[in-house]
This record gives sequence, structure tokens and C-alpha cells, in this order.
Amino acid sequence: VQMVESGGGLVQAGESLRLSCTCSGFLFENYDFGWFRQASEKEREGVLWINWRGDPIECDDSLKGRFTVSRDNAKNTVYLQMNILQPEDTATYYCAARNRHLPNVPSMCASEVWSFWGRGTQVTVSS
Repeated sequence: VQMVESGGGLVQAGESLRLSCTCSGFLFENYDFGWFRQASEKEREGVLWINWRGDPIECDDSLKGRFTVSRDNAKNTVYLQMNILQPEDTATYYCAARNRHLPNVPSMCASEVWSFWGRGTQVTVSS
């Protein structure tokens, strides 16, 4: 199993980035995918996730309208589009995968329910 995030970098406040997570080693279309982030000295938090059907679900209402998640099954890739970035969005961003056949859980925004993880990509937003 391999999950590789890309697309991070240093941007100024108000700019946009699109993160990609390219996967291999498992049947992509059978998996849900989540995006998480972890700022320095803070716990990892859920951002958004997308189910195997392509329905996006938010973990943080405060990001509504700025962050969107999508997937391309033909490319085995899931995306996180981030707009109007703010300094508080600075973090390492991780993608995660979970087989859709696993039992339902109380919250898909909890990091412990996800099976596979990428190594993360750093996003830094300057003011």
C-alpha cells in the first residue's frame, strides 16, 4: 500500500493550493478517503472525507466553502482544493484510506478509524 501526497508549499494568505494523494496497492474504488491536518504542537484533526461513491463530507464546518474534496478513480487519486488560505491553515496535510466494507463508526473524522496513511505534505501560509 502506498499513498503519496503532493502539492503542498508556501503561499501567501488568500491564495489557493490543490493537494493530491495518489494511491497504489489496493482497490481504490472500494475505499473512502479522508484529509487530515496537523499543525505544530497540535493534534491531528479531520478536514474532509469523501466516500467511495464520491460524496464529500465535512469534518470542520469552519472550512465550509473554502476546502473541497474530490476523487478520480481512473487516476487512483484524491484531491483537496484549498482556497482563500489563511495562516491558521498552516499544517502538515495527510490523506487516509479506509475500506468501505468496514463496520460503521461514530465518526469518520477520527483519525483512529482510518487504515492507511500517507506521509503528509507541508502547507505553509504566510500573512
